[in-house]
Amino acid sequence: MITNKKWILPALLTLGSARAQLDTALPYADGPCEPTWESLAENYECPEWFRDAKFGIWAHWGVQCVPGTGDWCAKFLYKPTPPRNAWWEERGKQCYDYHIEHYGHPSEIGLKDYIPHFTASKWNPDHLLDLYQKAGARYFVAMANHHDNFDNWDSTYQPWNAVNMGPKQDLIAGWRKAARKRGLKFGVSVHAARQWSWMTPAFGADREGPKKGIPYDGHMTKEDGKGKWWEGCDPCDLYGPPRTARTPPSQKYLDTFYLRTRELIDRYNPDLLYFDDKQAPLQNVGLKIAAHYYNRALERHGKVDVVLNTKLNDETTKPALVDDVERGSKNDIDPNPWQIDTCIGYWHYRTDVTYKTPGKVIHMLLDAVSKNGSLLLNIPMKPDGTLEPQEITFLKGMAAWMDIHGEGIYGTRPWEVYGEGVFIDAAGHNLETKMNAYTQTDFRFTKKDQTLYAFCLATPKTDLLIKSLATGARSKPHTVKTVELLGSDEPLEWEQTGNGLKISKPEFIPTDYSLCFRLTFKDKI
Repeated sequence: MITNKKWILPALLTLGSARAQLDTALPYADGPCEPTWESLAENYECPEWFRDAKFGIWAHWGVQCVPGTGDWCAKFLYKPTPPRNAWWEERGKQCYDYHIEHYGHPSEIGLKDYIPHFTASKWNPDHLLDLYQKAGARYFVAMANHHDNFDNWDSTYQPWNAVNMGPKQDLIAGWRKAARKRGLKFGVSVHAARQWSWMTPAFGADREGPKKGIPYDGHMTKEDGKGKWWEGCDPCDLYGPPRTARTPPSQKYLDTFYLRTRELIDRYNPDLLYFDDKQAPLQNVGLKIAAHYYNRALERHGKVDVVLNTKLNDETTKPALVDDVERGSKNDIDPNPWQIDTCIGYWHYRTDVTYKTPGKVIHMLLDAVSKNGSLLLNIPMKPDGTLEPQEITFLKGMAAWMDIHGEGIYGTRPWEVYGEGVFIDAAGHNLETKMNAYTQTDFRFTKKDQTLYAFCLATPKTDLLIKSLATGARSKPHTVKTVELLGSDEPLEWEQTGNGLKISKPEFIPTDYSLCFRLTFKDKI
């Protein structure tokens, strides 16, 4: 029962030119965790289930999948002015032009009018979770809301939700039931903290053309809905208030964000809560949510066995949660468990896309696991709840590789070094394109008990050399005893010298992607 009436001290966050006190006096669950980084870090340790799982799949699925134009279409269907950069201009033109052609002008038809087309009419979470589990996922994350502010559950505090309209069913409940049935850990992702500024284009107007100066539908009111499909709903609850009322964030906005997220925690008991925010969403509000989440886990399970993901963390915040890196990596082993999140295409469904290959994703997985990380992979979904045939082919490719190589992934820990070869500087967000140029000289290592797994990131064309296992290369002896290739019974020829562990090129290559050698030693590693 929530009885704690304490609240945290206000903090200042710059939003535009104004400064806002971001706090809410609403209560959080009793327990040892206070809404400060120091208290959270003192009471938190990443659970073993997450450290063992290594690979999760994410359904980044919501209203913005409807037009098939990809990421941020809810923002860019309103002509962005002025564009910030070339990408911004291209995305804006694409989404705006497509919206005009297929739906109408945003002064009449806007984001809200995508909702009836978000039907989930063919959504079968049991079928999808079967595919994801076979592909190797040990945890599953469902998007609860995005910057567009639409809730994918039976939300008490947001009338624009998937039970009242669109799918007309509780998507989070459906995902959770299917995940729990399969023994998968279940998570939710929350992105709505950025809605406050993100949806301001809905309150603009064309600056040229026949509709110049006519306000977009963000200016519509509850009264404008009479006789329309959204009658009785206030667009302000979806889009937020007009621009002039957006700085600083209102107390209602802060309280509602907190209550919505707390409801997700209390009702669905997620094992993982992902925030698409720096450190803590809305600063003190996010800290209070974290304290509530950890205290509630302790109350339910007797320990804080949950994962909280945020981004751009520092040495103060990382010990209090699990750091997340979007479409990037780290350059070395992090003593704190962490996570990459990425997608095989765009975050939201897009029709004109070339999906990543299993090989590309496997490289990212191996790079993360070797550095004490995990990988959360989004599989985009169509508005009816189905996948493209190419995505199913991708999942089958992952399944075939994981069937052979999973023992070198699940339950492993980093070795003394994460790998060798050409080290590609990809530390930070949105740098995954720098991870392409792997050859047979590139290796990633994982360790389980006294077994070392050496993954070669390219199909070998000649004999292999692992320099990290040269005699005398390490501070203590690592005398190789056996060398085996996962997925093959072929006896391998090998020799350990001062130059490294030389392995003759296998005659049989068991996979189209990265190979893995299982190594044991005469001495303790």
